[in-house]
Amino acid sequence: MALKLSLKPGEKIVVNGAVIVNGDRRSTLVLQNKASLLREKDIMLAEEVDTPVKHVYFPIMLMYMDEKGFKKYHEEFVLRMTELLGVVENPEAKTLCVAISKDVMDGEFYKALMKCKKLFEYEKVRLAYVPESISDDTTGE
Repeated sequence: MALKLSLKPGEKIVVNGAVIVNGDRRSTLVLQNKASLLREKDIMLAEEVDTPVKHVYFPIMLMYMDEKGFKKYHEEFVLRMTELLGVVENPEAKTLCVAISKDVMDGEFYKALMKCKKLFEYEKVRLAYVPESISDDTTGE
């Protein structure tokens, strides 16, 4: 089954590890066979990995894009997902974590990445939460 992509001017994609940059006009690409493909918006750089969910997302992305390093990335994923599951209390978020793990076990890395992105909003809300007793005590007394 072919995959049709519409690319914005200057948009980057990674196909099987090769970075491709679209020219100055909108264009369409058709991939005729299976390939590991990520759009620029789905690519995370190592220096952007600064939250627990991003620590889960990053090794999944690497497993998807670099099968030679699979074992190392998988070990990192298992460690980070175990840590995340240890602190997540929300039942929907836990269910999503389990679904992500299942996708990884099934080799469905792109599906796992898209599910993982759904956890970013949950995490954003949780990390922004500061209990009132802490936020009101700005004097340190």
